[in-house]
Amino acid sequence: MLAEIITIGDEILIGQIVDTNSAWMAHELNNIGIRIKQISSVSDDRQHILTALDEAAGRADVILITGGLGPTKDDITKKTLCEYFGVGMVLNQEALDNVQNIFQRLRGTLTGLLEVNKQQALVPQNCVVIQNKNGTAPGMWFNEKGKIFVSMPGVPHEMMYMMEDDVIPKLKSSLVLPVIIHKTILTVGEGESYLAERIADIEDSLPAHIKLAYLPKLGQVRLRLSGYGENEALLKQEVNEYAQKIIERVANVVAAEEDIPIEKAILDYMDGKGLTLSIAESCTGGYISQLFTQHPGASRVFFGGGVTYSNELKEIILGVKKDTLAQFGAVSKEVATEMVEGALRNFKSGYAIAVTGIAGPDGGTAEKPVGTVYIAVANVNKTIVKKLTFGNKRRQNIERSAISALNMLNTLLHDSGKLG
Repeated sequence: MLAEIITIGDEILIGQIVDTNSAWMAHELNNIGIRIKQISSVSDDRQHILTALDEAAGRADVILITGGLGPTKDDITKKTLCEYFGVGMVLNQEALDNVQNIFQRLRGTLTGLLEVNKQQALVPQNCVVIQNKNGTAPGMWFNEKGKIFVSMPGVPHEMMYMMEDDVIPKLKSSLVLPVIIHKTILTVGEGESYLAERIADIEDSLPAHIKLAYLPKLGQVRLRLSGYGENEALLKQEVNEYAQKIIERVANVVAAEEDIPIEKAILDYMDGKGLTLSIAESCTGGYISQLFTQHPGASRVFFGGGVTYSNELKEIILGVKKDTLAQFGAVSKEVATEMVEGALRNFKSGYAIAVTGIAGPDGGTAEKPVGTVYIAVANVNKTIVKKLTFGNKRRQNIERSAISALNMLNTLLHDSGKLG
């Protein structure tokens, strides 16, 4: 069963907003056994939308559309769908009641409700209306020409609730869907080519209905096994057996046996061991701390830390020596070492990370060019410091510094666990 996702809106094509809807929908559809054939973004143009719908219907069984359902003249998705199916508009009373209820709740009165607001309740006459519990634009389900079309608002939280509450259940009840089982293994510190060589015989032994994908990203590689079949229990058992073979083979670089980010894997590991963490950040400006604190339960592990951007704060908060800063500079192995050890000492955590560097795009020298970063990780028994040299893009340098620090901490944790 194949699906296509079409996002509508000039704001996507000019980069004003990022299309996060498609990635989220693709993940949810894949979970119920619907594979994505293509994802497209089109402009608020009648002919462009008509062409995209026609082409999608030639490739996929299910076409999901988001965007262009607002009350203003540039939102033309409903009119274009009417033209595509050759139907007119009708008023949906339930949708109109929803618009009025929202207006009443927000303003305390229906005075000022505009005709353009009421027109949100106009829908193509051949659709089944999906009520919007979080906004005024209803969703629309069409079963036409042997295909299922679903049009939803582009506002992410409105679309997500609609998908979870109505669209996914309706797809599952309307279609005979295959089973898709995914198993993801997160590895750190080894490139995909080396991993591929180490598990080549296991990969060669996979049956045709189980595929292995290598998904590299900044010092990490996700190994994703995907199994396709009809018997969920047997397929899950089979995928897990092959996953276990891979895990045993590359155990020294496995950070997690599920599809989670590296910082969540670290939090889970440290939480299970009763370990604690603090962070001293300079060039990353709090980015590493944010990665940890976005996850519920982070406080069981993460004590906090300091964004010690200036030399003065490095001295006051972390106890970095003035002489060390004067002799070696803020971006140095010596300062990174004193930062991480100061974090352990002053923040009273069992483990710590420290990062100091030149994020750019300016501030570099011949000896220390933009992208020079020193990262330190430590516990009471061991301190590790690495010098890394990235490029001249500020955001990339911050992200790469953070991921490198997390990978270093992960290695220290697991090495310490083996010793302990």
